[in-house]
Amino acid sequence: MSLQPETFKTLVKVAAERVIASAPELTSLDQAIGDGDHGTNMKRGFEAVLNKLDAISSLPFDEALKTIGKTLVMTVGGASGPLYGSFFLAAGEALSHSRQLPDDLAEIFGSGVTAVSARGRSQAGEKTMLDVLIPVLETLKAGAGQPNLIERVRSTAVEAVERTAPMQATKGRASFLGTRSVGHVDPGARSSCVLVQAVCASLEGRQ
Repeated sequence: MSLQPETFKTLVKVAAERVIASAPELTSLDQAIGDGDHGTNMKRGFEAVLNKLDAISSLPFDEALKTIGKTLVMTVGGASGPLYGSFFLAAGEALSHSRQLPDDLAEIFGSGVTAVSARGRSQAGEKTMLDVLIPVLETLKAGAGQPNLIERVRSTAVEAVERTAPMQATKGRASFLGTRSVGHVDPGARSSCVLVQAVCASLEGRQ
């Protein structure tokens, strides 16, 4: 089984639109423990992706992911641009090496997660986007081929976001707050969850 171009285009479109719509929430979360620009930055980046959607969707999947990554690096700004950009660039690179969607999704997703960890010099438990991405990756690996995988991935992402609230940030701008970062959901984790939920919703609509 392979991912169809129209399905891929829909996934990108839905994901970008969900992020754009979530900008006010992401901004509010970032105002509590960061610079307050996460929502604005993510909105700008994914608007740029939407503007290139026809061109992106006409590319082979590996090049499409790399183009999304490059677009986010150039337009998102802050720390999120390089991090999200690294995810898509690495995922595209993995897809270039005889990998296929959706069969090798866990491996491709894992390449993106590894790139984010390396770029941010971070790991799970530090109140970052990895606190969503890593649990989602573990669910993808454990649930490969199971009929309820989409729902399990969605639940994993939602629950993982909530678990960032009691964490103390040790990376990024929020780390400057020390114990004052406790009690707030991490905005990067939330934007990662938004993307995961959007892909899940889009795939469910195709079933």
